[in-house]
Parts: sequence; C-alpha cells; structure tokens
Amino acid sequence: MVERRRLLRGVRVRTSVSATLVVAVVLAAAAVAFVVLQRHQLQASLTEVARQEASDAAARVTRDGSAIDLRGGGGDQSVIQVVDAHRSVVAASPSIDGEPALVDVVPAPGQVRVVTTGSLPIGEGEMFVVVAEGVSASGGELVVIAAQSLETVQESTAVVGRLLLIGYPLVLLAVALTSYWLTGRALAPVEAIRRRVATIDGTPSLSARVPVPRGDDEIARLATTMNSMLARLQASAESQQRFVGDASHELRSPLAMIRAAHEIHSLHPDASSWPSVSTEVLSELDRVDRLVSDLLLLARADEHGLAMHLREVDLDDLVRSEADRLRRPGQLEIFVSAPPVRVVCDPHHLARALRNLTDNGARHALHRVELRLSSTATSAQVSVLDDGPGVPSPDQERIFERFVRLDESRARDSGGTGLGLPIARQIARAHGGDVTARDGVVGAHFTLTIALKGPGVSGA
Repeated sequence: MVERRRLLRGVRVRTSVSATLVVAVVLAAAAVAFVVLQRHQLQASLTEVARQEASDAAARVTRDGSAIDLRGGGGDQSVIQVVDAHRSVVAASPSIDGEPALVDVVPAPGQVRVVTTGSLPIGEGEMFVVVAEGVSASGGELVVIAAQSLETVQESTAVVGRLLLIGYPLVLLAVALTSYWLTGRALAPVEAIRRRVATIDGTPSLSARVPVPRGDDEIARLATTMNSMLARLQASAESQQRFVGDASHELRSPLAMIRAAHEIHSLHPDASSWPSVSTEVLSELDRVDRLVSDLLLLARADEHGLAMHLREVDLDDLVRSEADRLRRPGQLEIFVSAPPVRVVCDPHHLARALRNLTDNGARHALHRVELRLSSTATSAQVSVLDDGPGVPSPDQERIFERFVRLDESRARDSGGTGLGLPIARQIARAHGGDVTARDGVVGAHFTLTIALKGPGVSGA
C-alpha cells in the first residue's frame, strides 16, 4: 500500500498526468476551433453557391422578364423563386411550385440580402441559407430568392464530431503511455544514482561513485557533481580519521611517559630523584597543554572559523618580541630586519602564528635564525629563515597538513606536535594571507603574508 502510494506520488506519474492534462486541454480547444472553422467554411461555400445561383437567375430575369423558366432546379437541396413587389411568386423551382415566398426580405434592385432560416416549406425543418437579390425587369422590380440546404454542413460537422470523440481519448491514452515511458527512460539514470547512494552508509563505502550517464545533460552533470561531493566527503572523512588517530596517539604518548616516570619512582625511589621526575612530568604536561590548546583552536576554526578581534598593531614590535624570546636560551644566533609596518590584525592570533613559525625555525636550525619584515602597498610579509636541513620540494606543501612531521623522532623529542604550521597557515588565511615554504640559500625559508588593512578590507 505504501509502495503504491509512493508510486502514485512519484515524478513519473505526476509528469505523465501533467502532460496528458495539457494535451487534453490543447486538443479540446483545437477540436472546438476546428469544428467551428469547418462549419463556417462549409456554410460560407454554400452561401457563395446560393449567391451565384441568385446572380445567374437575376441575369436571366433582367433579360427575359417574369417569363423566366426555373424548371430543372436542384430539388430539395437548392431552390429558386422569383417574387414581385406584391410578394407574389412569379416563378419557382418545381419542388416549391405553388408555395408562398420563402422569406419576407425585399432588397432594392442591385442589393443582396443573406439570411439563415429553418422554416422553409421544404426539407422537413432543415436549415437553409437564403440569398435574396433585387432586380429591375421590364415588368417592374422583382426579387430573386436562391436557397441552399445546410444539411451537408450539419452532417459533415456531426461526422467530424464523432471522429473527434472517438480519437480524443485514444490520443490522450497514447500521450499518457508515451510520456510515462519517456519519463521512465529519462529518470532511469536518477534511479540508478539513488540506488547507488542508498548503499553508501559509512566511511568505508565513501569510495563508491554513482554512475554517470553518457552525454552532457542535467542528469550527467548531477552525477558528476555528486561524485565530486563523495570525493570531498571521502577526503574529509579520511582526514578526520587520521586527525583523531594522530591526536589520540599524541595524547597517549606524554600520558604514558608521565605514568612510567611515576611508576619507576614508586618502585625505585632511591634510583631517581623527585625533582628530576617532577621536571620530566611538568615537561610532558606542558606538551599535553600545548596539544590540547592546538586541537581546540583547530576544532573551533573548522567549525566556526577563527574569532577575530581586529585592531591596529605595529607588526615590527611583534617580530622583535619573538626575536627577543628566541635569544633568551642563548643557543642560536638571531638576526632581525624589521622596519616599521602597521597592520590591522588580531594581535593574539598573529603572535601565535609568528611563535609557531619561529619555534619551527629554532627547532631545526643549526646555528642561526633570521627574521625579515617587509611590506607592499597591500600586504606585509614576515620571513623566517634557518640554516637547518631545509624542506624537500615534494614536502613543502605537505608539511602544512596536520600532524605531519618530516623527522618524527626529532620532532617528538623536541616537543613538536605537528600542528604548529597548520595553525600558522589557518591564522594567516584568516587575515587574508597565507604561509608558504621553500628552500632558502641554506636551510628552510617560511613566509607569512597578511593583508595590511585586515581581512576583507580594501585599501584607501
């Protein structure tokens, strides 16, 4: 019952019914117009015949006067009378001999009057078209009356009407069946797409693709768009799975080290000192704190975008502050080139992006890190250069994916989470810019670009 109701509400049935109704209305209007036009043309043709007969009889009356001979007329279908000024019949076709004047119309000589009547003494109530033409003869003014039966018009109209009544439902049935079949053929690819999509119920099946019909019509473009959407969903789902797996691994690693440090100290209190254990535990907790903070930032950015609090900031101050922070341990040479540049930005987010880039440079540098600030008419650029091993060309875009490390062991030992560069790029793009990586003369060269006037704000 439900399946039957769904079928009746389907596009195929609705389309067929709509097409049939439209054809029904158009055919009905066309049939009525055709019948009316045919009747009008037939009647006009018979009227012209009556006019011609009246004209011929009028010519004879003008020549012969009232002695005109009308014998051999057309029987009951066509009759002629000649009437004088006193309404007396002076000549008539044999079929109406002795009958009074057919009509009371009395046109003046040279004038013609046309009437339609069903009260003639012949034809058993049939309709006639009557043409009366006034003539002037030697015996005075006469009226020639020619009448043509409209029985053939009525019979022809009845025949056409019966044919239309028989053909009308047959044509509608043919239209309904044809439109139902054609709609089914047209919707077959859509049904195939629906069945394929119905089988996609989870991440493993996102690799499935819907069939794309041949051609470049709307359905083919729909299938292509759905396949593109499935590809994006698959990539997103796989990325999310990797993200969850990497995040859980990153969180388990410091927690396992904290547990191990406590268990070792509990089992062998004399073999390790509590201050060293405490230092190690605090270091791992700092790592967990950074990881959780990074994960929360990325989660909020993915869901709602970064919450921006824009104001004017001296970007050179932020760059010099980061340089001072890197100098404190005293392990690296820090070089700064930061002319005054003022930008509209979120200082908290931008400082975090700069810190991630400079920490990455310091983590991989051998002896020195260089910070360079420059600007154009529309943007500002901060470059971070180190003299480390650099980034291979195939990996210069991959390192901005989450949890990607080119040196797994060293990154974990030095506290990296694999989220610093993705976060820096997210912040830069929120400011209308980007972060890119390339090989420097020696080591790696990262460039952060942001719009001077803030995201979405045009320059003056």
